[in-house]
Amino acid sequence: MPRPPSSALSRRAVLLGGAAALAATSMSTLTTPRAAASATRPDVFTLGVASGDPTPDGVVLWTRLARDPHGRNGGMTEAAVDVDWQVADDERFTRVRAAGRTRTGPQDGYAVHVEVGGLPAGGTFFYRFGALGRLSRTGTTRTAPPPTALAPVDIAFASCANYEHGWFTAYRHLAQESPDLVLFLGDYLYEEAAGTYRAKSGNPRSYGDAEPTTVEGYRHRYALHHADPDLQAAHAAAPWITVFDDHEVQNNWAGDHPETPQRDFLARRAAAFRAWYENVPVRLPQRPRGSTIQCFRRLSWGATATFHMLDTRQYRDVQTSGPGAADPRRTITGGAQERWLVDGFRTSRARWDVLGQQVFFSQLDLVPGPPRGFNGDAWDGYPVERDRIVASWQRSRVRNAVVLSGDIHTHYVADIRADHDDPTSPVVGTELVSSSITSEGDGSDHSAEVAGALARNPHIRYGIARRGYLTARFTPERLQAAVRVVDRVSTPGAPVRTAATFTVADRTPGLQQA
Repeated sequence: MPRPPSSALSRRAVLLGGAAALAATSMSTLTTPRAAASATRPDVFTLGVASGDPTPDGVVLWTRLARDPHGRNGGMTEAAVDVDWQVADDERFTRVRAAGRTRTGPQDGYAVHVEVGGLPAGGTFFYRFGALGRLSRTGTTRTAPPPTALAPVDIAFASCANYEHGWFTAYRHLAQESPDLVLFLGDYLYEEAAGTYRAKSGNPRSYGDAEPTTVEGYRHRYALHHADPDLQAAHAAAPWITVFDDHEVQNNWAGDHPETPQRDFLARRAAAFRAWYENVPVRLPQRPRGSTIQCFRRLSWGATATFHMLDTRQYRDVQTSGPGAADPRRTITGGAQERWLVDGFRTSRARWDVLGQQVFFSQLDLVPGPPRGFNGDAWDGYPVERDRIVASWQRSRVRNAVVLSGDIHTHYVADIRADHDDPTSPVVGTELVSSSITSEGDGSDHSAEVAGALARNPHIRYGIARRGYLTARFTPERLQAAVRVVDRVSTPGAPVRTAATFTVADRTPGLQQA
């Protein structure tokens, strides 16, 4: 985290009446956009801005300074930099709600996290940063409604953004949706060495470096992503709630175990966690302590939706898809997180309880059988714990249960049944699975793999192997979901289209195709 500010100003917001005076004094670097555009000093906001983890009275603001996203330390040489920030009701910043100054430097990767408090609930706000004579772009953010409000919420959610596999066109379209929230469910970046992981449609871009194992290596990967204008647009459009999966560290890691043996894996995990924290808009409790990090957390959008954000990597047992997967002691969440989740169901009063998590939740038979074949890296590798969690939301009388997932590079929409081995068992929840932003390249509308999955798994209602994201509107009466796809990522600028839409009525589990 940044060291204490050099002035007497707090990192927290200076609110209301004090904001105008502050803007006139300490905020001198926050010039008008026209003046900033004419500045001769090099731009230090080349990685954009973002906000995240909104509450009814505040939000996290994020940026990371870099003169050269491709250079060492982002081209930054200063030992410390003071960064000013503002939050306003309007894009011209004539009605400033909060303002302040913080400090960053090389020990933080020149990243900035500001936890703004004291804002009105259910509001839309604009924010910006200033440093070293330059002004950042303006971002849009929102606070959550009051805890008892039944306000609709529009979300977009996505996963799996492999820089080498294509252009981030889907991020641009996601930004244009103007959602209230963006949920990112893992694989924000990929760790392989340049050219190692080839998409079927080719790799139109390159990392240009080796596989990262140090903080500096991971920082460089994040800088490549953040310099992308389409990702910057998505970051600036709405607050994000972000969790990680495997590729933010190393493919298919599980707890303290890498996929393949390597020296000092925990040191590598510590470096990856530190870089993840520096590069996403999360709060101080998410700051890692060495090779551990508190990623799972709970956020609410009034009384409409509670988002239970999970960590299915750090506490899991090593993967298996054989008979041993049915061992009731096996866990993908760890005991403490499972208890936290079950307690959240027990105390929830939300219309919709939403699990934001990384890997396919429902049963997914992958091979023509018998025998059946399952992905041990997904919840099928931990079926007894999955059954316990499903039973816990039924026992707690959760009103509507929805699981949001990523990882699999295919859009799927599924009914969650009490017993997936019995196609007549009751539907007790909904799973929406987002494909990738780019991973595996262009994809297709019709594939034998998806057709086979639908035939073997009747609870899965729809699938398409295109890139894109999903949108979902939660209201007191229903969930409305749209599968949004782009037909290519091998070249930039592809249009977006809706491949399918579904609804779920309040207290009536079961997907209806619209």
